[in-house]
Amino acid sequence: MSAYVTILPYLFLGLLGMTIGHDIKGTSYCEFYNGTACPESQPGCIEREECSPSEPDKRNHCYVVWKYDRETKKSTAVLKGCFLDNKDCYDKPQCVEKSSDVKKKMLFCCCDGNMCNQNFTWDPQPTEPPPPVQEYEPVSTFDEQVIILMIAVSIPSLFVVAGLPIMYWYYRRRKLGYFNEVPTLEPLPLPQQSPSMGLRPIQLLEIKARGRFGAVWKAQLKTDVVAVKVFPVQDKQSWQTEQEIFKLAHMDHEDILHFIGVEKRGDNLQTEFWLITSYHDKGSLCDYLKANVVTWHEMCRIAESMARGLMHLHEEIPANKADGYKPAVAHRDFKSKNVLLKADMSACIADFGLALIFHPGKPCGDTHGQVGTRRYMAPEVLEGAINFTRDSFLRIDMYACGLVLWELASRCTVQDGPIGEYRLPFEEEVGLHPTLEDMQESVVHKKERPFILETWRKHQGLLSICDTMEECWDHDAEARLSASCVMERVATLSRLLVLNSSTLIRVDNNDSITTKESSM
Repeated sequence: MSAYVTILPYLFLGLLGMTIGHDIKGTSYCEFYNGTACPESQPGCIEREECSPSEPDKRNHCYVVWKYDRETKKSTAVLKGCFLDNKDCYDKPQCVEKSSDVKKKMLFCCCDGNMCNQNFTWDPQPTEPPPPVQEYEPVSTFDEQVIILMIAVSIPSLFVVAGLPIMYWYYRRRKLGYFNEVPTLEPLPLPQQSPSMGLRPIQLLEIKARGRFGAVWKAQLKTDVVAVKVFPVQDKQSWQTEQEIFKLAHMDHEDILHFIGVEKRGDNLQTEFWLITSYHDKGSLCDYLKANVVTWHEMCRIAESMARGLMHLHEEIPANKADGYKPAVAHRDFKSKNVLLKADMSACIADFGLALIFHPGKPCGDTHGQVGTRRYMAPEVLEGAINFTRDSFLRIDMYACGLVLWELASRCTVQDGPIGEYRLPFEEEVGLHPTLEDMQESVVHKKERPFILETWRKHQGLLSICDTMEECWDHDAEARLSASCVMERVATLSRLLVLNSSTLIRVDNNDSITTKESSM
């Protein structure tokens, strides 16, 4: 064990520094399990995880870390999930550990193929004696990396030896540009409060959501309830991007999630980065629509405030006496999961980890355009044919806005017929876990869009919403509506179709006004 402790910083940092990779065969899925955060006996602990894509010449694999009791011959899983490109995992359909080292406390295996880590075995093979020790800088092996990873997440006291090689880690990060997604045991133990660090007295109460870049907690800050988004150390860049967006001038807006502050917690490799914002008990629009329907009045309120928030984000605002200059910002991951509902049923936009700022006279910066959530990707993103201009990125957001409007309409009570169960956009066309190729075939080649029921078009307001969403998701990016146009249309609709006591005033196609008793 002492040999592993000696090279801990180099092996663990080397693992962090590996380049993130695509599965060359498309999207990969692995069984996900975290034995520390969720005992195996508890229902719902074992999940299906979608592995993160990246470079086309790399692969995703599945892995298992487990304990093996040599007396009872029983294996107990500790961690399961995705593991990024390593040749030791290539073309292995089964997850098998072949090491014969009886001193190992933890065993590891990896495999190639969707959900190949559901089963795992230990099949020890005889090995040759190790070669004599050479006098050169330690180079990590794949097996050592896994052992060190487990040591790092289970024995915090070992982190004290990692201080000096942080310089080496920083160099590798600058050179490689990406982190590997290292499996971690969550939740990490919370660091002790330290008045000298100026940390707020925040108590994490319960986890509310897990996203691409971290977990969101409901928390207590003095007498206030707040939301705390916790980023692990490998997602520091997303934490920095979010706070950069929030700290822009004019970003204190009613339709943008309210920013409170940021904090760095812990030391060295146990560091966590916290983003503190307002807490909204209703949660995301996506989660709300799964369990609730919305009235016409509520739908208009949500759609108008959502579009107004997107318009404010996209808008370039000159400096004034009170605030500085605000550049235009593209969200790049706009979806119903990133629209939060306030107590009054108005919406605010959240999650700026992929957002892009357009500074005047400067290039767009990040030239990797194929980011975001596949289901909400515009056809030009799926094709990899983006013009890297400000307007092109803003139009990508508007395509996604059309899909969110469709989600809203599908759960609105004014449609002339039964309200169906909540469905994600394209769920009927490509299912719950589409690959990039699935989305390309549906959206780009077949030019499919979510199905609009005829019963929606029988209501004058929903008819206009249907027209609006279709103009937002137009295949021709230049033909799409702007956020300001969507906001103005919905605002006009909510004024024209007034809910007055029990009577709904309707404007017919011939411009005459009729009334109809409404149960809304």
